[in-house]
Amino acid sequence: MRCAPFALWLMVAGTLAAESQVVGLPLTGEEAERFLHTAATVGRPRRFDAIAITEPVAVTLTDGSRTHRAIFKDVDERHMIFRFADGRVFTKVYDSYKHEIAAYELDALLGLDIVPPCVERKIRGQTGSLCLWVEDAMTEAPRMKKKIRPPDRVEWNAQMFTIRLFHQLIWDPDYNNTRNTLVDADFKLYKVDSSLSFRTDTKLRNEKALTQFSRRVLANLESLERHEVDARLGPWLETAQLDALWTRRARLLELAREQIALRGEDAVLSE
Repeated sequence: MRCAPFALWLMVAGTLAAESQVVGLPLTGEEAERFLHTAATVGRPRRFDAIAITEPVAVTLTDGSRTHRAIFKDVDERHMIFRFADGRVFTKVYDSYKHEIAAYELDALLGLDIVPPCVERKIRGQTGSLCLWVEDAMTEAPRMKKKIRPPDRVEWNAQMFTIRLFHQLIWDPDYNNTRNTLVDADFKLYKVDSSLSFRTDTKLRNEKALTQFSRRVLANLESLERHEVDARLGPWLETAQLDALWTRRARLLELAREQIALRGEDAVLSE
C-alpha cells in the first residue's frame, strides 16, 4: 500500500469534506469498478467494526480528483462447525471474500441495485474483496431503536421484500442480522456482508418470510440464463454453489406462482 505525500493528503482531506454530503453510493456500475481497481490507497487501513466476525477494514481511495471510502475483506476460510454469537450453529461453512464479489455480480445480473460495487484487489500484500462504502447510512438496528420511520411505507416494504428474496437466493446464514442491512438518508436499502453466503443448500432458508414480490425482480429472475450466471459468478463460486443457487432460483419463482394462485396478484406483486 502506498502512503500519499503531503500534497496528496491535503487534496484528500478537502475532497472527503466536499464528498461527505454524498448519500448512498458515490459511484455505480463500471465507473465504480474502475475506481475500486485503480484508485490509489491513502494512509493505512483501519478496522472499523469491533463486532464483525471477519475483521474487515476501511480503506480510503483516491484517483487524484475523487476520494471515496471502501471496505476490504480478505477472509477465505472453511469451518466444519461455525457458531454465531447468538448460539446458532452451522456445519460446513465457507467464509470467503469471493462471496462478496459474487453477491455484487448477481445483484448486477438481476438489476437489483442493493449490493455495493465490489471487486477483487490486493491491499498491503493480501488479496480480497474491495467494496464501495455506502455514505450517510446506518444499519437497521439503530434505525429501529431510534424509531426512524420511512416516509413511504409501501416503497419501504417493497425494498425489504427484495432484500429478503436476495438473502434467500444467496442463502445467507446470517439472514436475521440487522447489521447486514444498511439504510441511507434517502431511505434506500442495501445488502452488505455476504461472505458467509452461497451455501450449497438447495431448499430456501425460510419460505414463510416471502409473501410479496416485485414484478420487475421476478421478471429478471425468470429471464436469467444459466450460462450468464456461470460466466459472471463462476470465477467466485464452486460448481456445487452454482448448482444450488440455480435450484433456489427455480423454487423462488415457483413460490411466487403459488402465492399468486392462493392470494391473487394484487396481494402478492408490487412494482
